[in-house]
Amino acid sequence: MTKLIFAAIVLFIGIVASHSLKVKEKKSLASLLLTATILLSVGSVALACFQTVPTGHTGVVTTFGRVENTTLDSGVHFVLPWQQVVKMDNRVQKQSVNLSCFSSDIQEVMLDYTINFQIKKTDAQNIYRTIGVDYYATVIQPCITESVKVVTARYTAEQLVGKRNELAASIEADLTEKLLSYNIELVSTSIENMDFTDAFTDAVEAKQVAQQNKLRAETEAEQKVIEANAQAEVRKVNADAAAYELLAKAEAEAEANRKISESLTDELINYTYAQTWNGKLPTVMTGSGDKASSLIPVLDINQLLPSESTEAEESTEPVTPNAG
Repeated sequence: MTKLIFAAIVLFIGIVASHSLKVKEKKSLASLLLTATILLSVGSVALACFQTVPTGHTGVVTTFGRVENTTLDSGVHFVLPWQQVVKMDNRVQKQSVNLSCFSSDIQEVMLDYTINFQIKKTDAQNIYRTIGVDYYATVIQPCITESVKVVTARYTAEQLVGKRNELAASIEADLTEKLLSYNIELVSTSIENMDFTDAFTDAVEAKQVAQQNKLRAETEAEQKVIEANAQAEVRKVNADAAAYELLAKAEAEAEANRKISESLTDELINYTYAQTWNGKLPTVMTGSGDKASSLIPVLDINQLLPSESTEAEESTEPVTPNAG
């Protein structure tokens, strides 16, 4: 449309200039100027009839501001001189925002939020008709602000730290629903950064240190219990081994005694007694029958016989001479 207006202006100027030259009796120059003006105007109109749509875009055709029902794919297209082609980007686009939000416990948090979005070719014409070319500023950015702040307010500051993935998924679900009502497709989202106040950050760090110390103490206590149980188990095994050894030894001795008892006979007993007898007779003996409990002295004949030492003493006794 701009080129058409330019051609009309050039043609008008050419006609006026040619008429002025004719008045001054310069007809040849006037004809030349008029011819050049006409050619320039025609060329401008011809160029205005060809429109190029870049790759990844959809051309929306308008006639004096009214949106036509046809759209143009990427490439070169012929349109009427008074028609315009608005190029709508169908590629994935990226936008980032920095937002100040508040958690449910009134802690301020700064979020750097990024989204990737696109519009489909089939929706380009309707988006241009209902929203316009600057649909990001008109629709998308306000939806981002609302979704991020509303969803963030559902969590405490501590939950925002521990449930970051859940927060991102909740924001994305809420934002997807909002943008679909405007025929805008949300491709992906991400929370690139999350900052809290210094006071809250210090409090979180102190709590984490306390939890780590507690965990370390619990781990050490559990280790001591494990070691004590292991030592008790070792002692139990040693005690069982010692008891088993004593039992085996007792059983072996009992078995040996049993075999010895079975092998004893009267002849073996008498023989063994004879081998170990010192040659001395007993000095007492027990009675039999009703007198079994009484002791009877046994006379040792050896005591009645003079011993060799006595005889020796008698033989060495000096003889006293008779005085008479």
